[in-house]
Amino acid sequence: MGLFWDLIQQSQIENQKARASTLEDRVTHLEHELRETQVLLVKTLKALEKATNQDIDGDGIAG
Repeated sequence: MGLFWDLIQQSQIENQKARASTLEDRVTHLEHELRETQVLLVKTLKALEKATNQDIDGDGIAG
């Protein structure tokens, strides 16, 4: 019975490691997407400020 229980526990540990690895990969991917979205947002804001000649983001500079 002890060997059987050890196998069950080992299986559960391996499943948890796989889920954690997958979650870490997903978080890494989402962080990368967030950085790209922030860069795009800044570029869009700069272009909008330049096109309208208005200070939209409140930094005191239009464009």
